[in-house]
Amino acid sequence: MAPKHAQINWWILVSVGLGTFMSALDGSVVNTILPVLTATLHTKVSAVEWVITVYLLITSGLLLTAGRWADLRGHKNVYLLGYIIFVIGSFLCGVSHSVFELIACRAVQSIGATLLFATSPAIVTLNFPRERRGQALGLQATMTYLGIAVGPLLGGYLTTVFGWRSVFFINVPVGVAAFTLSYFQIPKMLPIAKAAKFDFVGAVLFFLGLTALLLPLDEAHEWGWLSVRTIGMLALSIALLAGFVRAELRTREPMIDLRLFRNRTFSASTVSSVLNFMSMSAMLFLMPYYLIAGRGFSPERAGMMLAFLPIPMAFVAPCSGLLSDKIGTRTPAVVGMTIMFVGCLLLAHLHAGSSLMYIAIGLAIAGVGTGIFISPNNSALMGAAKREEQGVASGVRSTARNVGNVLGVGMAGALYNNITAHSPGQTISFMVSHAVNIGMTATVITTGLAVASSALQSRE
Repeated sequence: MAPKHAQINWWILVSVGLGTFMSALDGSVVNTILPVLTATLHTKVSAVEWVITVYLLITSGLLLTAGRWADLRGHKNVYLLGYIIFVIGSFLCGVSHSVFELIACRAVQSIGATLLFATSPAIVTLNFPRERRGQALGLQATMTYLGIAVGPLLGGYLTTVFGWRSVFFINVPVGVAAFTLSYFQIPKMLPIAKAAKFDFVGAVLFFLGLTALLLPLDEAHEWGWLSVRTIGMLALSIALLAGFVRAELRTREPMIDLRLFRNRTFSASTVSSVLNFMSMSAMLFLMPYYLIAGRGFSPERAGMMLAFLPIPMAFVAPCSGLLSDKIGTRTPAVVGMTIMFVGCLLLAHLHAGSSLMYIAIGLAIAGVGTGIFISPNNSALMGAAKREEQGVASGVRSTARNVGNVLGVGMAGALYNNITAHSPGQTISFMVSHAVNIGMTATVITTGLAVASSALQSRE
């Protein structure tokens, strides 16, 4: 059990925040070096894409399993193990000599990241009292957004000065420092779930089912949405996930108690999270095409413009979390998603001559909205779960984020590729702007649905 909250140890939050920052940084920094990897490792773009894809598939498929394992084995122990595996994986990535070695080592790294992702919200929730939970989760969210914002800039600098391997090697000293801080500052945390057998059948079915779902969504733009491979994989995923639900309902000791989703707040918060990250990932996919391909911006200048999205999140998230501790989670979640809806609506009306001020305002409004939304929504989701289910709740939260990211990129990529492929005779600027308009209109719809699902939360 976690210690009583007689005195709050904010170093716990610093320890968890470092892990959150490092994981988010690594996710965004690797995207910036894909062109360099293609040239340096003498390989195809389709092969290098798997450096990102394998990370996403493994973290998505193992998050629930890792969360349940932490409930049974102790969150601190699993969290520290995550650092060890992540640091080893990072070092191995840095010494890789081929794209296939790098993909395999990224798989190792992703297992460590999964353990960090799945346990960090539970550690924060269990070590902070209810009246400070939103503030603490908001500060943790700030570290995520800082990692996302700093990643492209740091990745570009390290790659230019020291080479692409330094992007992975930098995780080694940072990871060792974070491990040491966490070891001494996070209190001993005994298992909080009753002794039980681990549900291996459920874990395998969920991993295979989610992988079979996410893989075609990620690759459908190459395979074709109506190809035999895409439809076959989606059908397989439905069968496997149906088998997972059936197995969980029948076993006495399930990996996840599906009765959790009978809680209206838990279900609504999960759906809202998926829709939020779906909108965010679609926006982050589309805007670089608009800025670079449509407007002729350099990557550096485009990166500076895109910073208007995560930076407001970093400042707003902890304030929103603190506010939700005082007034409840539903109102700030609804307000936040409504503001993000307005930002997406503005960006859905971009054209080839839109001013830089207009673009920055649209991105900033979307960022402010997400920053207001994310902390109370996370607080509502984690608070709706029982104490012995905090690890699983953390896994659901992180899985919702990853599934939303994949769905958003799949949606945006499909719309963008389809529209640009069927716009002959148009200028590149007009064609790209039109495709981005349609894609951003889709985010208006998803954020509108997120406003509605957030409103379904119970008053807290």
